[in-house]
Amino acid sequence: MIIIKLKKFFLFILFVFLIPSSVMAGDLLLKSLGHGSFLIKGKEKSVLINPFKAIGCASDLNEPKGVKADFILASSKLADEGYNPNNQLMFVEPGVYKFEDILLNGIEVPHDRVGGRRFGMATVWSWEQNNLKIVHMGGAAGEMHINSQIILSRPDILFISIGGGLKSYNGIEASDIVKTLKPSIVVPVHFVKGKNIRDNCDFSNADFFLENMKDFKVKYLGKRFEIDSKRIDKNTIYIFKD
Repeated sequence: MIIIKLKKFFLFILFVFLIPSSVMAGDLLLKSLGHGSFLIKGKEKSVLINPFKAIGCASDLNEPKGVKADFILASSKLADEGYNPNNQLMFVEPGVYKFEDILLNGIEVPHDRVGGRRFGMATVWSWEQNNLKIVHMGGAAGEMHINSQIILSRPDILFISIGGGLKSYNGIEASDIVKTLKPSIVVPVHFVKGKNIRDNCDFSNADFFLENMKDFKVKYLGKRFEIDSKRIDKNTIYIFKD
């Protein structure tokens, strides 16, 4: 009996102190790269979202250079969300695609509030990675068709812009979409704290979104966070450091 207990104690010590923390931690890494860009890294695949060029509203930000990913998902080919100077594999047009074992569904949504007549159409992406349904609406600003709402509904993680610029949902619009799609986790993009916002830029330092999301908990994070697919925080907003 003593030997068995000692063996269990030894295995516990080995597990806690010798096994790398990355093995013990969550199995999906979310890393904020600024603006609306994220690296989503799972056990086998890495997806780069909306890489940008440091011009215009993003001129004072560091471009996500040298980021290793299996492919890019972009809302459009605009420089602030579809910058691809090294010609990496990038999906940007709406449609259904398959990359190895990942099925990608790109849905067309207006990039502005006038049916796409000013900035064209954006692509909203939905896919499953590490047993989690992920939806990225970083480049959308217009109304969604009911069929699109059904396809995008109930994701585990929803990335949505709340900046309120000319081609971005504002806080009230974004909160209405969250209530429609019913995600478990919401990651607002284009949200900054304590900075002056230039006119007509897709950034916001106002809390209109949070004020309309009283049923959700709010967690302020650093630049990266790991999620365990078996332990999803229900009704939680993750705000990454800008």
